[in-house]
Amino acid sequence: SLLCMCLDFTMALVSEFLGQLTLNFGGSEPKFPTVVAARDFDPAKDAARIETAVKTKGVDELTIIDILTRRSYFQRREIAFEYEKRSKKDMITALKGALSGSLEAVILGLMKSTAQYDASEIKGSIKGLGTDEETLIEMVCSRSAEELVEIKRVYKELFKKELEKDVAGDTSGDFRSLLLALVQAKRDEPSNIVDYEKIDQDARALYEAGVKRKGTDVATWITIMSERSVPHLQKVFDRYKSYSPYDMQESIRKEVKGDLEKSFLTLVECFENKQQYFANRLSEAMKGKSAKEKVVTRIVVSRCEVDLMKIRTEFKKLNQKSLYQTIAEHTKGDYQKVLLSLCGGDD
Repeated sequence: SLLCMCLDFTMALVSEFLGQLTLNFGGSEPKFPTVVAARDFDPAKDAARIETAVKTKGVDELTIIDILTRRSYFQRREIAFEYEKRSKKDMITALKGALSGSLEAVILGLMKSTAQYDASEIKGSIKGLGTDEETLIEMVCSRSAEELVEIKRVYKELFKKELEKDVAGDTSGDFRSLLLALVQAKRDEPSNIVDYEKIDQDARALYEAGVKRKGTDVATWITIMSERSVPHLQKVFDRYKSYSPYDMQESIRKEVKGDLEKSFLTLVECFENKQQYFANRLSEAMKGKSAKEKVVTRIVVSRCEVDLMKIRTEFKKLNQKSLYQTIAEHTKGDYQKVLLSLCGGDD
């Protein structure tokens, strides 16, 4: 049975690895991670060190942090496999038992792939009584079509439900229509040909559907913002200013309210500069004396193998202070240590 387990695991890793490969070679966004694969990687040695750390009286959190924040997701998976071989116990269960609070949330998050983590966060935002719209908006409106396709696949695998169905059952009105349009991931691939006529048509359509008329034709906004490629939309918003006295973000604030307003604003911010959007979210989460830990955890964990390096750069531009220093000031203890390690350095 161990052989079967080995084979299953190898196949799972291979299929995930191939998935990652196509992600990187498709027309996909380049990655700017702070967490990358460790060189001279020895999963058996790491597994032994984690086993000792978990069993130590009082738990040796530092070793767990040190190992798991400095390995890629695939390497963490291999460590978990070696751990099970050694101790006949599941590593994630062992970590759950040994850790608690915000540190536990981060470490368990690292044991999921980026898409699994995103899918779980979305599920968490719509599970139970009341929806956490803020999280749902962030997760759906900031992810690329490519990321959303992968999130949908993983969501179905993990929860045996369609993401669309869950989102539809938990939202209503134009807000629901926008989220569903985004989740369908019908966005055009960026093209090498700039279609000036279509840019002009879309800019005019956005203006005529909103600022120009009484009331808002939200359906037109949804179609354009959920189906056009990002480079095309950047040019559309630029062109939009020659029709409208307000730029796109100001227009959204004037035309719509509530969750719909937040969603459109998130979309436009991400089209214009996604990493700046995340940097903004992190700043807001660390305005007060203590951090909004859920938001900080979610962004750092979900983006550390994607674009956290670039988010760091944007954060420094916005705040004249590094993300590293800001985290250090607004958090403490092991939670601070794990975040600083994932942050990958000071700027």
